[in-house]
Amino acid sequence: MSTQPTDPQTIPATVADVDLLERTKVLHNGPKVDLTFSDAEMQRRLDLLRAVMDRRGVDAVIFTSWHNIKYYSDFLFTAFGRRYALVVTRKDAVSVTANIDAGMPWRRSFGENLVYTDWKRDNFWYAVSSVLRDAGVTPRKIGIEEDVMPLADLCIYREWFPEAEFEDISQDAMAQRMVKSPEEIAVIRESARIADIGGEAVKAAIAPGAAEYEVALAGVDAMVRQIAESFPDSEIRDTWVWFQSGINTDGAHNWPTTRRLAEGDILSLNCFPMPSGYYTALERTLFLGQPDQRSLELWKINTEVHEKGIELIRPGAKCSDIAHQLNDIYVRHGLLPRRTFGYGHSFGVLGHYYGREAGLELREDIDTVLEPGMVVSMEPMIMIPEGDPGAGGYREHDILVVGESWSEDITGFPYGPEHNIIEV
Repeated sequence: MSTQPTDPQTIPATVADVDLLERTKVLHNGPKVDLTFSDAEMQRRLDLLRAVMDRRGVDAVIFTSWHNIKYYSDFLFTAFGRRYALVVTRKDAVSVTANIDAGMPWRRSFGENLVYTDWKRDNFWYAVSSVLRDAGVTPRKIGIEEDVMPLADLCIYREWFPEAEFEDISQDAMAQRMVKSPEEIAVIRESARIADIGGEAVKAAIAPGAAEYEVALAGVDAMVRQIAESFPDSEIRDTWVWFQSGINTDGAHNWPTTRRLAEGDILSLNCFPMPSGYYTALERTLFLGQPDQRSLELWKINTEVHEKGIELIRPGAKCSDIAHQLNDIYVRHGLLPRRTFGYGHSFGVLGHYYGREAGLELREDIDTVLEPGMVVSMEPMIMIPEGDPGAGGYREHDILVVGESWSEDITGFPYGPEHNIIEV
């Protein structure tokens, strides 16, 4: 792999000599750690990708998204205004990372790593081209991710590779990520168990006068400690809780505030453990004290939809058909206009700031057919505006693994009025 000398004696003493500084370097600082998945699993993913490359006539793929770099290398980057890439050729997979991260990307990735420095503005592009040059690749067709690549970046790639065509590879990669391997399912299953632990900690912290953020912190603390125990060599990052009360339950992605709980509040518990960037979720409606009659009616209707949705998730079912059948229940109760989003989505490499498999959502416009190895949520939600009887957001969320002829619900935390009314 191309690099320039790192002997301290060669480092220029003045800013005027900055052009002599190295543009790229290899920083194998320490040994590789135990990654989230085995070498065999990581190689399997790359082999499947290379089969796509062969079929599409692609000489190299340049991934730039969080989710695909993570999926194919197990490295999850922190951008801070810098670019990152994973360059995959027929024989190599090389992450291209910023010097600010030093040797950490090497330690926490499958495959090689090339570091680029800040000394010149175009060093990232130079590093990417170096990887291809060192692999002996003069690309005629390069795979990119059109769904995440800025147009400005595509223009720069065309300047660096003027003879190459660019082919969108994002949908092929997404299709691969949608079907989980046994190792992936094992991580998701353990993470779902950790979400249940977070949920119990949140529930125990609920009391009149407690602030939303204080309740949320209890869940985060419980989950982080369990992640450290269950995944002892993993990074501790990204795990969070959205605990909402009163009007703050109206959106599924509302962050905790300083609002303090009061008797009669509708509550929403949302726990998201993230071992090594792998997302899972637990979401539940609760009440602090007995709900009024209309609130109880709405809660029971939403749990009816939830239970029917769990029943419908099975191999061979079409995402759009599931959505239409669940809509019928809301229509019967005059609540379809109060539904706020699709009924569920895929799991895996995703988070609150990076992607997921948009082709595996339980919505009316998605015709994907469920198959063994897919992992999806069932999470119906309705929102009743402030001022109407039963105001608030009602949402339940379970995770289901699709098997050969069945589906398994791996969420254990109970739902519904029988379990989640907090007595005052």
